[in-house]
Amino acid sequence: MTTQETRTGRDETEEERADRMWGELIQEVRVAQTGVQILFGFLLTVVFQQKYAQLADVDKTIYVVTVVLGAAATGALIGPVSLHRLVAGRKVKPQAVRLASRLTSIGLFLLLATMTASLVLILRVATGGSGITWVVGMVVVWYLLCWYALPLWARRRHTTR
Repeated sequence: MTTQETRTGRDETEEERADRMWGELIQEVRVAQTGVQILFGFLLTVVFQQKYAQLADVDKTIYVVTVVLGAAATGALIGPVSLHRLVAGRKVKPQAVRLASRLTSIGLFLLLATMTASLVLILRVATGGSGITWVVGMVVVWYLLCWYALPLWARRRHTTR
């Protein structure tokens, strides 16, 4: 085998790697941003519905917590765009990519919490609260499996040293 055939990884500078990683990150953020913005927009309309006044106090509290979580998730997932705008051309892209990646991870966790709280609220209203703990628990386990366990397993299994 030649050196070219056995070589692994990319032959790129730190700046080239940052450019590539930034492009990949922004594509990922676009997907998450769209979902969180639609969910957050929907949540903002709930309080203006007639049925909102009839909700129990605990459901209103769940709603407020859900809206705050949605606002926080929206902020964290839009943060990388603002970060890029404010530091563009300042020769700090590798650092900006790391910070944007952290913001995205926080945003995804907050999105998980927002979706969980939304599911709790919707199922409480739809079913009167009966049996939702198991359903919500199973959905959260599914989110954790898809968003964290499987990617971490793949990273561990397929990362070369």
